[in-house]
Amino acid sequence: MQTSADVRSSASAQAVALRRDAWRGALPCLAWMALMSAGAMAGAGFGPWFAVRAFGVFGLAFVLLLRALPAHAPHARFGSANRLTLARLALVALLAAGVGERLDDPVAMAWIVIAVAATAALMDALDGPLARTQGLASDFGARFDMETDALLVLVLSLLVIHFGKAGAWILAAGLMRYAFVLLAFFVPWLAHPLPPSQRRKSICVVQIASLIACLVPIVTRPWSDAMAAAGLAALTVSFGTDLAWLACQRRRATSTHRRKRPEPAP
Repeated sequence: MQTSADVRSSASAQAVALRRDAWRGALPCLAWMALMSAGAMAGAGFGPWFAVRAFGVFGLAFVLLLRALPAHAPHARFGSANRLTLARLALVALLAAGVGERLDDPVAMAWIVIAVAATAALMDALDGPLARTQGLASDFGARFDMETDALLVLVLSLLVIHFGKAGAWILAAGLMRYAFVLLAFFVPWLAHPLPPSQRRKSICVVQIASLIACLVPIVTRPWSDAMAAAGLAALTVSFGTDLAWLACQRRRATSTHRRKRPEPAP
């Protein structure tokens, strides 16, 4: 019979093994990012700050990932699906590093950005089924995937501004998720888990696709403004729908609590 000390020791060993497996997934991404950064600096004339920004974004995200890793329990392996999401994160970090770099050849740079962003978006369709196939689906994996999508939307919003395809207002699309999380710290009922939603997934795809489409060189203003605005409108409706659902759940919980409150003694 296992004692509580044995259970704690086993859990600790499992956590260490999981972190080690996560690092094994990160190291190839770091090596590949180093090669891509060197190529970007040599081929596009980017400065050394390109690599600093790329590794900074990836490193910060990976630190946050390690802090959230216990939610992957009871799985002892990081898994191929999370490794795939980690590779997506590396692509997003490279895109983020390009924000603010000079555009000596805007058309060529736009197509490179589109290719990288489209690859990151298409890879998003693979990690969920892969995790379920391997029996490694978890709340951690779902959250990791969602936060990578949110970061991709923010970076694409910045790139749309950088390429002059829309005004600063499009940042609302990239910051909406983070504003929601921040607000939940002050309004606890917003942190209530949301049910799975195909609508939410579809609008995320639409938002990412619309931002990538804005970057296509032949799409000029005001058409790029209109596409960006349509994607932002869809995202706003999606967030509004979730807020309304959460508010409804709060009202129901409050009403149930009041009905269960004992009557005062006569």
